[in-house]
This record gives sequence, structure tokens and C-alpha cells, in this order.
Amino acid sequence: MNSFENFGSFYREENLDKYTTFKIGGPAEFLLIPKDENSLVEAIKTAKQKNMKITLLGNGSNVLIDDSGVEGLVIVLRDTLNDIDVRENTVIAGAGATLRDTAIFAAEHSLGGMEFAHGIPGSVGGGAIMNAGAYDGELKDVVKKVRLIDSNLEIIELSNKEMQFGYRDSIAQMNNYIILSVEFELFNKNKEEIFAKMDELMQRRIDKQPLEMPSSGSTFRRPTGYFAGKLIQDSGLQGLRVGGAMISTKHSGFVVNFDNATSQNVKDLISTVQKIVMEKFGVELKREVKYIGGR
Repeated sequence: MNSFENFGSFYREENLDKYTTFKIGGPAEFLLIPKDENSLVEAIKTAKQKNMKITLLGNGSNVLIDDSGVEGLVIVLRDTLNDIDVRENTVIAGAGATLRDTAIFAAEHSLGGMEFAHGIPGSVGGGAIMNAGAYDGELKDVVKKVRLIDSNLEIIELSNKEMQFGYRDSIAQMNNYIILSVEFELFNKNKEEIFAKMDELMQRRIDKQPLEMPSSGSTFRRPTGYFAGKLIQDSGLQGLRVGGAMISTKHSGFVVNFDNATSQNVKDLISTVQKIVMEKFGVELKREVKYIGGR
């Protein structure tokens, strides 16, 4: 595996808990933090040639990594591929840039449209793959085009339409494409107004969400016609615990790691919630958090 050491910081059996917002997860068989885009592309080609399983992590939100770890090569885009640039009314951000930093960068250049994304705890790449959203905004509303590596290991560009964005979905997610950068089409707006709106939305998050505890973000997708958090609360499950995992007492739509939870604690708690909500309301709660790993 010495070849991977040429592509950036390379580790064997590196624990992944510190790379996720849940602070849960066993070791990666191999972990790479690529030094640049070319290194990322070459690492992926090398891994494919070796028939290795490839897992990508951005900011580590929206995922639950198994305590047994992850087989193959885990590529982490934290603190790399994070350049952000502006051209007239468009902002181009690397896949490893955070949505927060990208929204702030846009605001500093008096470009509006990304205020909703300021508090989303994810990366540009991860956000685009799942069409992340909050407060009546989704990335599909502002994405102009996406540069990515397709199944043939070719670097291509897809327009907003070609990305086939859906609720927490896209063609990139369906086909396991790897995003390199995203171009956002924004609009001119007063800088102070943009920052005021971002501050307002962030305060709403602070007031209503358990940001003081590790979590993956929203645990469940929003079922049509309902709010997951309200269904869970109305089922009497707020504060329910399994091991070190708990349904947040601040917002029932969040599972939090309040006391060194294991991945199995979280999975068992999620399954319990899904079962009880189905029994009480006949509504299926689908996970938004993605399960990764198991060796």
C-alpha cells in the first residue's frame, strides 16, 4: 500500500470517530487525506485497480460508522479540496469545503442565496450528493453545475438538471459518483442583510437543536405530510435511551451521543423509534443518517 503514501496523509487502522460529527466509529483499514485533487483522482484509480472498497467522508455529518470499522480505503476530504473562489455571481467550492464556509464566503462577496446552508454541518461534496437542505432551502436551488468522477473514472461536469436532484437524493448518490467541486449560481444582495439572515437562522438552530451534543444531524427524513420530530415526541419517546444513545430532549428528530454510545446503541434506538411510530401512527420513518462499515 506504499503507493497511497504518495497521495497525501496515509494511515492504517485509523479510528474514524474523530472524523465524524457523531463521534462514533471503529478503524478504517486504510485512510487517506489527499493532498490535492489530482492525488484524489489517482488514489481512486489505484484503489479501483486493487479492487478495494472506497468510502468517502466529507465533514463526517449524516453518517454512522460501525464500531467494527470500515473495510478498504476511506478517503477524508476534511481540510483538503476546500478552495473557494468567486466569478461574478457564481461561487466555486471544492468538495471538501464546508457549507458554512462557502455561505460565509458568498456573503462576504455580497452574494445571496446560500443563507439556508450556513448552519448545515456538512461539506459541499456531501451536501450536493444528498441535496442537503434546511429552512425551506435546498442545494438544488443554487447549484449551477457539479464536477465529478463518474463510474468510468472520467472527470465530467453535470448541470443542475443532469444531477436529477430529489429530496435528499441525486444521480451522484444513486451512482456513487465522487464530487470534486460545485459551482453555485447566486445573486447580488446587501452584505449586512445576508449576514443578518444567517445569524437569524443560526440562532433558530441553537434554540431548537441539540448542537451541544454529538449527532449526525437530523436522524430521519421528513415523511410526507408529517414532521419526524413531532411524531417521535407524540409517541412519548423524547429522552428515550439505549446505552449511550438518546432521543434528544431538545429536538426529538435527533439521536445524540450523550455518553460514549456505540454504533449498535444508535441502530437499536433508531429501530425502536421506527417500530413504535409505525405502531402508533402508521407512518414509516426513513433514516436520513447513512450506515457505513461493518467488517
